[in-house]
Amino acid sequence: MTVSTNTKIKLARQIAIIAGGFALLLAVLLIANFIQTKLNNPIENKTIPALVKRLNENPSDEALKAEIRAFDLMARKAYFTSQWQLRTGSYLMFLGLIISILAVRYILAAKSKLNEIDPANEAKGLDKLVAQKWVVYVGSGLVVIAVVSGFLASNSLNEYNVDENAIASNEQPATQGPNTTNTEQAPASIEQVTQEAPAVAETATVTADQTNNQPAATEAPAEAKSAALPTQSELKANYPFFRGPFGDGVAFQKNTPTDWNGAGGKNVVWKVKVPKSGFSSPIIWGNQLFVTGADQQARVVYCYDKNSGKLLWEAAADNIQGSPSGMPKVTADTGLAASTMATDGRAVFAIFATGDVLALDMSGKRLWARNLGVPDNHYGHGSSLIVYKNKLLIQYDTNRGGKLLALDTQTGNTVWETLRNSKISWSSPILVNTGSRTELIMTTNPNVNGYDPETGKELWNIACLSGEVGPSAGYADGMVFAANEYAKLVGIKIGGSPEIAWEADEFLPEVASPLAVNGLLYIATSYGVLACYDTKSGEKLWSQEFGGSFYASPVFADGKVYITDMTGKTYIVKATHDYQLVGSPELGEKAVCSPIFQDGKVYLRGMNNLYCIGN
Repeated sequence: MTVSTNTKIKLARQIAIIAGGFALLLAVLLIANFIQTKLNNPIENKTIPALVKRLNENPSDEALKAEIRAFDLMARKAYFTSQWQLRTGSYLMFLGLIISILAVRYILAAKSKLNEIDPANEAKGLDKLVAQKWVVYVGSGLVVIAVVSGFLASNSLNEYNVDENAIASNEQPATQGPNTTNTEQAPASIEQVTQEAPAVAETATVTADQTNNQPAATEAPAEAKSAALPTQSELKANYPFFRGPFGDGVAFQKNTPTDWNGAGGKNVVWKVKVPKSGFSSPIIWGNQLFVTGADQQARVVYCYDKNSGKLLWEAAADNIQGSPSGMPKVTADTGLAASTMATDGRAVFAIFATGDVLALDMSGKRLWARNLGVPDNHYGHGSSLIVYKNKLLIQYDTNRGGKLLALDTQTGNTVWETLRNSKISWSSPILVNTGSRTELIMTTNPNVNGYDPETGKELWNIACLSGEVGPSAGYADGMVFAANEYAKLVGIKIGGSPEIAWEADEFLPEVASPLAVNGLLYIATSYGVLACYDTKSGEKLWSQEFGGSFYASPVFADGKVYITDMTGKTYIVKATHDYQLVGSPELGEKAVCSPIFQDGKVYLRGMNNLYCIGN
């Protein structure tokens, strides 16, 4: 049976109407989704901060804890559902539009072949043509509006984040005002609790499971090695960067303390007030401990004797060309000195929220300084520094785009600069040895990236994150671990062709970075849960809910994991497949900085004071 051309035209017309109507319906729904998102902006949701405030008033309320967890999970599920709806709706709308266009084109082609237009009905046909054009114009307009709305709604959803800043502000005291204590007066402010002799430095022993994070390229062959560059042994014996010798949360120290009380003085070797506030963690090289502080008047690097707490010197980041005349706006839980310093044993390096980068020799003399431009961030700058050979590596991801810079450690000149397809971030880079090469691993929205630290060349990238990424990456045994709250936790197998090996979304960190060691992965959340996963399979081994919020990152030392909550309590657990609590000593003041370790001591920075803890 032969189907006539008129029948085919009628069929095509029906297809065009159905497909076009379907596309227009989806366009209307996407626009409605956008309007609903704007009217009920999840970013401005105050429910969780209100619940957390109630929990702070009644910390033993288990029903309230369950309610917070349930609401958090509901918000996360709503986020993923909205993402799926936007993607699926857009794909279906375009499919319907394409089918409708093809059907219309067939109708026009078939009618032109028939060439049966009656002159008497020509005017009527022209009117129909005009009407059809307007239908096309209106439909196309709706589709365009839907596409733009979907894009904007997606951006809004990608930025979805419970307002933990509000939570933090409920838990943190007001920022300390200027402290006029000078170098000469500093020793009098030191609270010397004990007079024990400085501990003898111990040789760090490394297990096979702990060697995965060692960048082999950091230490050159003996015949070619420069005496000026630190060796791996020197890096492991000190604490030169945020989260340890390679930035991954693994410390190579032994005989670490497990019991102290900051308020009562138990096992406190010394305690000293830091003149200016900051959220940067300390670093150590030799007998010198370095930390930064800042307020509206000045940005300062402080150097202390690690054994006595005596302030050895301080240096201001001032008179730097290009530095802003006024301080940028930052949030209370970030401040102007959030980035942890770095050192290579020859010099120390600091960066502030103003974009000022400062290099000092070990005696406090300025070597160089430069301004990178004020970061276009609404909270300030939080990415910490790391050194590879003679290069100071800086992650500079802002609202205006991201970049990775390498500055010469001796001159401050730019060695190379790599632009990044990234959005705002306050995560920090880590150095890893993959077995065949050293890589610089970085996390941001949306990518997890690997770079060559010698050249800045991007080696690989995987788009898997969203939101304002705070946690840095973790690494162990050829696996990179990345996570962010209201996104997901991923285990990435790197090598010839990096790929996601597994995903999870039950427990996600807001600020605290993942820690991978001995086949175990530790995740600390802002709602007080520490969870342990198997690094290879992603299987959750255990989770434990504590009372406070975790902003500090977990650190491994001497077979144990140390994690400090915002109340200043440090939970110490054995690095094993089952949950074993070793201790939960208290600092006596609130804290957000990660603990550091050196010569059988743990150093902790609270909101006001710096502590040295011994056994």
